[in-house]
Amino acid sequence: MAPVADALLILKPDSAYRLAARAGIWGWLSSERDWKVESLDWFQPPASLIESHYDFLQGRPFFPWLVDFMTALPVIVGRVTASPQALGLMRYDLGETQIAKSRPGSLRERYGIYGGLNCLHLSDAAETGEAEVKRWSAHVQLDQVEVRLEGSSHKPDHTFHLRSLATQVANGVHVGTASEMIRQLIAQETELDGEELDALCRITLGALS
Repeated sequence: MAPVADALLILKPDSAYRLAARAGIWGWLSSERDWKVESLDWFQPPASLIESHYDFLQGRPFFPWLVDFMTALPVIVGRVTASPQALGLMRYDLGETQIAKSRPGSLRERYGIYGGLNCLHLSDAAETGEAEVKRWSAHVQLDQVEVRLEGSSHKPDHTFHLRSLATQVANGVHVGTASEMIRQLIAQETELDGEELDALCRITLGALS
């Protein structure tokens, strides 16, 4: 029997709250083809946890945005178990970190918006997963499924339109108009309103500056 390893899973704000994207990703994850979802819960990480989780990126120009992105709202955090080979398959299904380089047909190519707005964190190896699960389990329970996600959504999926608009904003083209359209499309995709919707729009647009 192949050894089983832990892996940390995080549905980032751009997939936790865009309901059609969340449903699509959950449909894949809950299929449990060669892995098992051991825990899942909502959790708003403190900045210190995100800074340690992404310590290898400290000093990069986008690091302050990344911390804001991962702490502004609760995210969906979980633990999966899989053999190292199955974890590699999951990473293949997920696709490359940068959306512009993500493999056609991968989850990030399907639901990612731009750059680091890439839907999902998944430990990249058994050793990484062990360390990440240990770090996060000091802050959040990773031993049971506390939330049940839907595998379908009545909300629209504007991924490809959002990606086009995000590229315009990032390239300094029609920034005001494109930014406002991004806000409108995100509002259509989510059930958030008020300050929470403002926060989701802010951290989304923050990835483009």
